[in-house]
Amino acid sequence: MARTYRVAVVGRTGKGEYGHGLDVVWKALDNVEIVAVADEDDKGRAAAAARLGARSAYADYRDMLDKERPQIVSVADRWLDQHRDVVVACARAGANVLLEKPMARTLVEADDMTTACETHHVKLAIAHQTRYSPRLKRVRELIDAGRLGDLLELRGRGKEDSRGGGEDLMVLGTHVFDLMRFLAGDARWCFARVLQKGKPATKADVSEGGEGMGPVLGDQIMALYGFDGGVRGTFDTEKAKDGAGRRFGLTVYGSKGLVQLTTGSLPAACFLDDPSWFPGKSKAEWQDITSAGLVKPEPLKDDGLASGNVWIAKDLIDAIEQDRQPLGGMYDGRAALEMILAAYESHRFDRPVDLPLENRKHPLAVW
Repeated sequence: MARTYRVAVVGRTGKGEYGHGLDVVWKALDNVEIVAVADEDDKGRAAAAARLGARSAYADYRDMLDKERPQIVSVADRWLDQHRDVVVACARAGANVLLEKPMARTLVEADDMTTACETHHVKLAIAHQTRYSPRLKRVRELIDAGRLGDLLELRGRGKEDSRGGGEDLMVLGTHVFDLMRFLAGDARWCFARVLQKGKPATKADVSEGGEGMGPVLGDQIMALYGFDGGVRGTFDTEKAKDGAGRRFGLTVYGSKGLVQLTTGSLPAACFLDDPSWFPGKSKAEWQDITSAGLVKPEPLKDDGLASGNVWIAKDLIDAIEQDRQPLGGMYDGRAALEMILAAYESHRFDRPVDLPLENRKHPLAVW
């Protein structure tokens, strides 16, 4: 008989809520039972229990872990200030975790979370949805088949809305950096410049970011990363005067062509078979990439975040049963965070920095 998993959900009404559907995803799976929810807010806790059909509800997630002994916990709140504490408590209780991104505020916290999961032999999956997309799999197939030629550059941008700059780097940059690593491997170095009102940002410009993310800096960030084989990656973000949100994503440049990719469970993706990267001159046409392949009808229904969350949840269960890391696991979440913080580390030293970073504290807190 198939195993049924005891699942619990941790949310924080008014402080990150329940993320991007990481609470309700379990209702779509047959082999789980939602046994409890934890939320310090009375009304939010009652609403979540009713929404999820949870038998029990707790104000303190530690009481929930002690009494319910769940095998899987969705740590769903978008605020980062308690990610470390909740994940470590889950690991010590023997519970595997599905975690809202970004992973944590600092590498110290991410290291603590990773060590706790390793010590107690539990899995941690990060909600980087695009990693699980069948369209991204097709992009990898194009690269592996040589359709792009040699990989040369990856160019990413944030949403560049009101969060443009430091908050964008943290909240949306994590998706772009995760995609870069999926396609090009680990970054080896970073060289970045952070500006505030057109001038190099200083320690006096450091402010507290939203969503409990800790210190942030700058309204314009330009970061360059080096990968193996001479591949270069860039990430840029600023408070856009025009087109906010419309450039968010990643462009992958090869010696024979390029791919443009956004984020999500079924992200917009297209291929240009043109080594000049100049369709206006070559007259090459963009070709859509679907989950079925290049220039093929999309057989899957686009239901926003729902499908991606289900793919992540199912992969986490499969990872538990096969004793492997999830497709987007704790090491991936930590590496994306490392690329984020490397931009600040490089700026404060005004030089390139090697990755992994020697400094595990937040660069803006030790400046």
